[in-house]
Amino acid sequence: MANTLTQTIEQISKEKGINPEIIQHALEDAMVAAAKKYFKTNEDLQARFDPETGTIEVFAVKRIVEEVTDESKEMSLKDALEIDETFNIDDYIEIPKPTGDLGRIAAQTAKQVIFQKVREAEREIIFGEFSGQTGQLVNGIVRRLEGRDIIVDLGKTEAVLPFSEQSRAEQYKPGDRIRAAIVKVHRLSKGPQIVISRTDPQLLIRLFEMEIPEIYDGTVIIKNAVREAGERAKVAVMSKDENVDPVGACVGMKGSRINSIIRELRGEKIDIIEYSDDTVEYAINALNPAKISKVLVLDPSERVLEVIVQEDQLSLAIGKKGQNVRLASKLLGWQIEIKSEEEKKQEIISQMDQLAVAAGDPLSELEGLGEKTRARLGEAGFESIQELASASLEQLTALPGIGEKTAQKLISAAQAHLSGAQTGEESLEEEFKEQQEQGSTGGTAQAMSEEQEPRTEEEPEKLEDELQSTRADEGGELLDS
Repeated sequence: MANTLTQTIEQISKEKGINPEIIQHALEDAMVAAAKKYFKTNEDLQARFDPETGTIEVFAVKRIVEEVTDESKEMSLKDALEIDETFNIDDYIEIPKPTGDLGRIAAQTAKQVIFQKVREAEREIIFGEFSGQTGQLVNGIVRRLEGRDIIVDLGKTEAVLPFSEQSRAEQYKPGDRIRAAIVKVHRLSKGPQIVISRTDPQLLIRLFEMEIPEIYDGTVIIKNAVREAGERAKVAVMSKDENVDPVGACVGMKGSRINSIIRELRGEKIDIIEYSDDTVEYAINALNPAKISKVLVLDPSERVLEVIVQEDQLSLAIGKKGQNVRLASKLLGWQIEIKSEEEKKQEIISQMDQLAVAAGDPLSELEGLGEKTRARLGEAGFESIQELASASLEQLTALPGIGEKTAQKLISAAQAHLSGAQTGEESLEEEFKEQQEQGSTGGTAQAMSEEQEPRTEEEPEKLEDELQSTRADEGGELLDS
């Protein structure tokens, strides 16, 4: 019997990959559970397995005290000395319990406890084994489909391939062999749950290590890899040996190496890019196959790049639905903004125009223009004499209190200022008053006609007085009161 029990423990240990001591402890716990159920006692029961004899002893442990308060867990010193004269206060004594009378029910309880302990030990072993393999490649067989998730048999345990980790270019059915990367290992009450993926970049990296000897031995290093599963991927590589071309080593003779990886990924396109510490050069390589004209670093702190390409390279640089630039941006870790040379040219022209306007002469330098008129023009967005000179009659007459004649005089005065003409010292108001005193009804029109010509020192006028007279002649309110 002793040999049989010991051999059984060793056999279970080898089959389950469990330490024999774990099974021995499981046997001891099972015997304690069975004894408590049989004896129906509150005593502190313990068990001990003897590997030499193959027997399990069950005993109650009691503490030796001067005065007993709990008979189930304590024994008086007087009673203890009758058993052994060497006992002292606070020593513990073991009182054997008979195990031959435990019965069938107790044996069934012991069996359940043993099975439970063994299962828990198996789960811990599986969790410990796979939790350290995150990112590693595993091979399995598709067992069944649960909704849109796929359950894969890995041999020792099962793994789940969630729908979110499945490539849209692939379909599997029970019995198919599958290769995937471990991405997560969860500890659940029913056992460890291993989550695998067919979309994670780690799968691509592991395939490169398997197919390309230079990557496996460390001569060529994969710096980064990004992918949109089933469609396209980009892999940045560099060589530690200057005599080894990293891109050529990955492609292989006539594409033999990379083609095997593409077949495994069901036709996914793979761009192999040479890594560079220079961000600009790295960006040019990452946007392959598009030809890049210029790369500008817009914001180093926010990691923003602006890439300029020719018009015929724009769609190629962006890619289908923005895929090429999106993958390149993930590969670099920089935000990439792509523009054509024509777009950049127009942007520069627009900026120069804005700078020219910003650097234009303020309205305050236009002689004769009152504060209220200038404020009204400023509210409408006219901040410089250049803007006023280029304004149309429709823009100015749309402003409240400005008629067509007034608008013409404003534009003429601004243009005259820009052409270098000087305003005189004599006000327009005096001229209009003289015309009104003479009873000339066409004086204002004549003055406006004359305003179209550059003013000279022989025609001294003040713009604001002239505008006021013009508005009065139009029958409207004065721009300034």
